[in-house]
Amino acid sequence: MFHDIPDSMSLAMRALEDRDAIDRVDGTAQLDRLRQIPPETGRFIALLAASSPPGSWVEIGTSAGYSSLWLALACRERAQILTTFEVLETKATMASATFASAQVNDVITLVHGDFLDFVGQLGDISFCFLDAEKNIYGQCYEAVVPRLVPGGLLVADNAINHLVTLAPMIDAALVDPRVDALVVPVGKGELVCRKR
Repeated sequence: MFHDIPDSMSLAMRALEDRDAIDRVDGTAQLDRLRQIPPETGRFIALLAASSPPGSWVEIGTSAGYSSLWLALACRERAQILTTFEVLETKATMASATFASAQVNDVITLVHGDFLDFVGQLGDISFCFLDAEKNIYGQCYEAVVPRLVPGGLLVADNAINHLVTLAPMIDAALVDPRVDALVVPVGKGELVCRKR
């Protein structure tokens, strides 16, 4: 999976990594700032997704599509489709361009809209990556966990660098009898929940 990344995907990843590095140095709070995961988190979520049981794959918070590209590698490995949700039009436009240039539209469905408005239309979820506005993490968690298949995974980003904001959701997940959960110190911290 990681040893044969197509050139189109590799170039798209590198372009987003370069853009993200500039955004972080610039330090501005513009709406189109990427705020994407680091590469090690991308590899981590791709491995988890590729190991998930049968069911649908969902990403909440697409940004410009960087994490989606890592998940696309797992999609190709497993003949799977990722449905990714982005509320901001500027980010959805960037993601659409990313997916076209990376040639991954065969394995990624981009939805410009709020995941919480569409969740009722989703079937059983086997993998979910959550990297959206932190104030909706709790709502997303409660929407996803009942739909996870046994052994299904919910991975939430920023579990360490936004610990104060996310502490109520993380604390609840760690004692939730529906899942086995832990925080993994990869990238900015990943809350990993496995449906029991």
